[in-house]
Amino acid sequence: MSKKIIKKSKPVRRRQWDPADADTLARESRARREDRGAVRVTPMEDREYFTECTPNALVITPYGALAFVLRIDTEYLCRVDDALMDGKTSVLAPGDEVFVEEDREDLVIRAVRPRRSKLSRPAVGRNGEQVIAANIDCVVIVASVAKPAFNPGLIDRYLVAAQAGGAKALLVINKMDLGDREPEGVQPYRDLGLDVFNTSCAFHMGMERLSAALAGHVSVLTGHSGVGKSSLINALEPTIRIDTQEISESTQKGRHTTTYSKLYTLDNGATIIDTPGIKQLGLWGVSPEELDYYFHEIAERAADCRFRNCTHIHEPHCAVKAAVESGDIAKARYNSYVRVRQSLVEETAPEY
Repeated sequence: MSKKIIKKSKPVRRRQWDPADADTLARESRARREDRGAVRVTPMEDREYFTECTPNALVITPYGALAFVLRIDTEYLCRVDDALMDGKTSVLAPGDEVFVEEDREDLVIRAVRPRRSKLSRPAVGRNGEQVIAANIDCVVIVASVAKPAFNPGLIDRYLVAAQAGGAKALLVINKMDLGDREPEGVQPYRDLGLDVFNTSCAFHMGMERLSAALAGHVSVLTGHSGVGKSSLINALEPTIRIDTQEISESTQKGRHTTTYSKLYTLDNGATIIDTPGIKQLGLWGVSPEELDYYFHEIAERAADCRFRNCTHIHEPHCAVKAAVESGDIAKARYNSYVRVRQSLVEETAPEY
């Protein structure tokens, strides 16, 4: 039997990719990736909706073919131009910068400026992207000490979504009055350098520090139902009175009080987008192969794996698994990575 000859591949000269390149992150090797956050461009199929314009209003809440906007410190209900409609709903999201024009007795949104960042997820019930909030500086991930229980898996997904959308993230541990200390699972996020805020709306705990962090920025509040997102806004700005509900005693889960995303402005210059609570967050625009980039501690070890395309799940000589065993990588974070990657593989698997 003749031996199979394996040709040695020739060395390839690497191009020094400019970080400004639109798809640089997908082409870079892990070793060359820097901790700079992922900046996504608008998908090609959506670019026809966005145009460079001089905006004169900010979208508060889109509603079908209509949208509430903030214009010169006043809220207006506008009709959305047909060019910005996708079926029965518009392509607008809270935070979009738009150009509003007077048309006889109506106000019409004629154009929307390209987004600099976003928080998005796969659209429910149809193919495509659902943008939860646009042009945000920060994704505020809200969790609670109890009622509902602390859920690190959802936090990890929001961290990925924030980076993929080009925004920074911070973590709020709310309802500190329900426990004598923060959940043990919070420490790995502190170790990653994530800003963590302990708050209690009932005792106005931590509000000054959180208010200072949000001042002058556009932020979106995210998390499970019942963690106290709307209550945080009420505590930060007493003049805003958003309806809230108590946790169900039978399920220990939150009831959906906020049913759609809405933008609020605070006296300290902060703009906050409140969102409905969700049970699970799907990830948009993230492939299984690049997931480790969004788990920074995993990305740092990945360069030392024996196999360049290591998934860090079943391969031998995996530096990531070794770091988990030694305690250098938190096991809870690694388990989240495995679950998220497996879900992405299932979502991208071809249907026969």
